[in-house]
Amino acid sequence: MSRRCVTEIHVPIGGRGDRAARVYRHLRDAVLDGRLRRGERLPATRELAARLGVSRSTVSTAYERLTAEGYLVARVGSGTFVALPAAVAAAASSGASAGSSGASASRVEAGAALPAPGWRDVADPLWSEPRPIAYDFSIGSPDPALFPHDAWRRSVASALRGPALRRAHYSDSAGLERLRAGIARHVGLARSVATTPEDVVVTSGAQQAFDLLGRILVQPGDTVAVEDPGYPPVRQLLERLGARVVPVPVDEHGLRVDLLPAARLVYVTPSHQFPLGGVLSLERRTALLAWARTHDAVVIEDDYDSEFRFGARALDPVQRLDGDGRVVYVGTFSKTMLPGLRLGFIVAPPSLVPALRSAKRLTDWHNDVVTQTAMASLLDSGAFAAHVRRASRVYAERHALIGREAAALLAGRLDVVPSAAGLHLALTPSAGVPFDSVRVAEAAGIAGVAAQPLPRFAVTAGREGLLLGFGAIAAEDIPDGMRLLAETVGRIHPG
Repeated sequence: MSRRCVTEIHVPIGGRGDRAARVYRHLRDAVLDGRLRRGERLPATRELAARLGVSRSTVSTAYERLTAEGYLVARVGSGTFVALPAAVAAAASSGASAGSSGASASRVEAGAALPAPGWRDVADPLWSEPRPIAYDFSIGSPDPALFPHDAWRRSVASALRGPALRRAHYSDSAGLERLRAGIARHVGLARSVATTPEDVVVTSGAQQAFDLLGRILVQPGDTVAVEDPGYPPVRQLLERLGARVVPVPVDEHGLRVDLLPAARLVYVTPSHQFPLGGVLSLERRTALLAWARTHDAVVIEDDYDSEFRFGARALDPVQRLDGDGRVVYVGTFSKTMLPGLRLGFIVAPPSLVPALRSAKRLTDWHNDVVTQTAMASLLDSGAFAAHVRRASRVYAERHALIGREAAALLAGRLDVVPSAAGLHLALTPSAGVPFDSVRVAEAAGIAGVAAQPLPRFAVTAGREGLLLGFGAIAAEDIPDGMRLLAETVGRIHPG
């Protein structure tokens, strides 16, 4: 039996009630529909309980019931594994087939209220090439030293030997079926996204995903809403498509849903608000879906770096809560692997998939098949999950170290904005403290410290602060870099 361990499992715990039963049903369904496969090792009960924020006995009860019913097998000293005996396999085959069909049909019907408007047949220095700097707290990129070079090299070599390059024809514009299946399984397990491979469209990073969605959903003059502060490339893209872009404020709980205008769509980062790091509360997620129903709008949910979590159990994605087919979920491998691979994906309501396929085909036809095949191998073998676990431990150390150093060196000037995920932290001025973010960032750069000023990400003036990434700096360099940053702040704002 394989010793491959599954990636992080996200279980929608919900409110009060029998949580052990919820864990049991979620894992049972994952076995039956193939997201959890024979031979895969589940996390230890203590580990999964900590991730989900429940007691160990809750997970133990679910595991024991699944083991008694034959879905799992426990091996002393080795762990708990997925066991799919013939009887369960038969049930899985019939049940998953019927379930998938029913789910797909209901989502098609739910999404029918969102026909894509006519597809238009048209065939910043912030993201520039980085320059060498002593202490690089730049944001948006993972540590290339953590990239799983050996596993990737083997996967690419296997792809080059395989059938992908022996056929002289174009591939599916939505992406290779094996990769779409791997993505659907990964986000289903790790983020509890409700999807099938047929709902997935592979893209050249998240930015192409936003471009394709903008092309099929936005007409010139349409009103669209974005977070403020937020992710500039999405705002710039929508403006260039002719939309009227309305910035909506965010606070420690994420997007101010109560301030949303009537709009065609809204772009939101609910799991780790970019760039401040807040989590959209469950109350606001529910309100966001109600707003979308009222205005017949689409919600673009960007889950750009939630694989790296350092705190409490993640809330269910908005997509999981959506019963109307109004949420489009966008993910990327740029943060978990490397931006240079240009791999992202869309999980769309079935009503939008045909238009997305057409837009992708007319844009660049499809992604490189070798890269797609290699990524599918990493997902299928468990190597990707292992890489994310290893990288998460490294990033957790850096995340905590920056927080401690900031609290010690910048107390009274800058406060750390609480954030339990991602690859950067935000620092905002302490109450009543004046702060010139751009001036501090420029002076820090001269001193050898790269940090991003928060105003660069805002449409509305008045939000000050700094963003410190930890994907490009080693842990041993963080204390000296933070010391230099604190000295710079002290020079610009003495006293």
